[in-house]
Amino acid sequence: MNVLVAGGAGYIGSHAVKQLIEAGHRVTVVDNLSRGHRDAIAPEATFVQLDTAQTEPLAELLTRQAIDCVMHFAAFTYVGESIERPLDYYDNNTAATVGLLKAMALARTARLVFSSTAAVYGQPDVAPITESCACRPINPYGRSKWFVEQILEDLARANPDFGAIAFRYFNVAGAAADGTLGERHDPETHLIPLVLMAAMGKRDKLTVFGTDYPTPDGTCIRDYIHVEDLCDAHIRAIDTIRPGEKKTFNLGIGRGYSVREVIDAVVRVTGLSVPVEYGPRRPGDPAILYADSTRAQAELGWTPKYQDLDPIIQTAFFHRRSHGED
Repeated sequence: MNVLVAGGAGYIGSHAVKQLIEAGHRVTVVDNLSRGHRDAIAPEATFVQLDTAQTEPLAELLTRQAIDCVMHFAAFTYVGESIERPLDYYDNNTAATVGLLKAMALARTARLVFSSTAAVYGQPDVAPITESCACRPINPYGRSKWFVEQILEDLARANPDFGAIAFRYFNVAGAAADGTLGERHDPETHLIPLVLMAAMGKRDKLTVFGTDYPTPDGTCIRDYIHVEDLCDAHIRAIDTIRPGEKKTFNLGIGRGYSVREVIDAVVRVTGLSVPVEYGPRRPGDPAILYADSTRAQAELGWTPKYQDLDPIIQTAFFHRRSHGED
């Protein structure tokens, strides 16, 4: 199948490109490289430097490459930044996606796999979170993705040929099993790479925000999904998209880990100590957040291969060591 990956130079997108090619698909990548890395794109993919807001050039590319399905990862993803610069998030995450959807309409490309976020749920009252939980996003990042999901529902109702699947998930972690790809964010805000960086001497210490939450060890609990498992679900979704329908799935491993459990796992995996500083809670941080992925497993035939924290961290550590971070 001919698949266009928007945001294919980013962390998740580049892993998806790699796995799509390994699965025998022909892949075209579009990325404006504002936050992605050109060298992360598999050489077998066709790369065109474009922004998803560039409707006409995208439509021409979709037609020229005879694209059957678009996989959309292109987005800004920092919650704090979204609060400081909301217009950038609504422009890049929401408005630019409308540009992409217009291009798909012009090219008659009718299938979309959309990488959304569990931030659309806001602060739910239950754990684990199911797809039936109300969506009440509490920051511009979550709202920018939620608006897109509603647009997809409207489009599927209006166009009986168009179909979409949206995935909601929390913390993506780990690296390609062969060590070729991994996380390269700047700035880095994800917990597992931050703990690894502290353990490997790449930062002075790790700051833990809050030790008095109503959890077994007092620190926040979150779920973690390996990037390869996440991409596997996205790829499986391609063949399950139905015309005139927008479906939504949560992704996760079905349980959460506390901040202290993540630190302990890094110590186990690396054999290194982690310098830690304890600070006050950050405003708006819920005590427990993790997703129920039962629906995805049942309907997509998807099962995460990485269901424990240690092997997830092992792949991230292997990638960092493989790229000279001793």
